[in-house]
Amino acid sequence: MNLSEYAAMYRVEDSLWWYVGMRRIVASLVGERLRTARRVLDAGCGTGGTLAWWHRVAVDPDRAEGTGIDLSPEATGLAARRGLPRLGRASVSALPFPDAAFDGVLSLDVIYHLDVADDRRALGEIARVVRPGGWACVRVPAFDSLRSAHDAAVHTRHRYRLGDLAERVAGVGLHVDRATYANALLFPAAVASRLRRRNGAHASWGGATDGTPHASDVHPASSVVQAVGTIALDLEARLLRVIDVPFGLSAVVVATRPGGAS
Repeated sequence: MNLSEYAAMYRVEDSLWWYVGMRRIVASLVGERLRTARRVLDAGCGTGGTLAWWHRVAVDPDRAEGTGIDLSPEATGLAARRGLPRLGRASVSALPFPDAAFDGVLSLDVIYHLDVADDRRALGEIARVVRPGGWACVRVPAFDSLRSAHDAAVHTRHRYRLGDLAERVAGVGLHVDRATYANALLFPAAVASRLRRRNGAHASWGGATDGTPHASDVHPASSVVQAVGTIALDLEARLLRVIDVPFGLSAVVVATRPGGAS
């Protein structure tokens, strides 16, 4: 990821509609297990916004042990500013933890990255460190045909179809509980925006304009976009409590390691 992306992420990930809404979607898909878990790993924690959020929603925050790892020292340095006590620099492909160390693992927009040369190895490491009966939530960007300048800025190796992701997760011995696309309600607008930019207009639907070839989508949104995005993802989080959706900008799989009580 371009180094400037980490600073941009740190500035907006507590408030930008996309980060806030996608965390609500994760909470809907993982369910109560997310809040009741005591030991959670954020495998590829970035600048720590998701891990800090998990501590806030945990049923017993005083006993919650959230651990974050990231390969980037810039990312973990920014995450440390949040006061997170368990951070380390490591690759998701070689997690420095014993088997069955965690009740749950979050891997949100990580295994798609150029630094993860073998996504199956990374998923195998995630499965290894989840305790029997524990869960993993893996999210990746969807549809390689939707590559954009943002993908270049964040060093995207691959965008996934849901079936491919689910097959990889099942292939490392996890039982797939939920497999769905996400960020579906805004999918048409996002597709239209990316097609416009490919044709030479670099105005981002997120609310900023940047004509550089590797412009990122991570920036403050206009008040209108913030409101529309917030409403759309909040509605989708409610829908995903009961149904899966057939398309979207992200693919998400929630899985359980067999062999123990959930």
